[in-house]
Amino acid sequence: MVQTVTIDILNDKAMKLLQDLEGLQLIRLHREKTQPERNSLVSRYKGAMTKQPLPDIANQLDELRNGWE
Repeated sequence: MVQTVTIDILNDKAMKLLQDLEGLQLIRLHREKTQPERNSLVSRYKGAMTKQPLPDIANQLDELRNGWE
């Protein structure tokens, strides 16, 4: 039987214990490759923009470009 749980490591000693359990082949650790900076930016801006039809976006870009000329 395989069960998956997610835990937060609060102390390096806990990580060592988990590694020891993995060495005994009692558990398997899956290490996540996270990028904290990117994740925080995604969560900050997620949902900030609404979906728009492509022609509307193109028109807005044209207006912005023309404003600089």
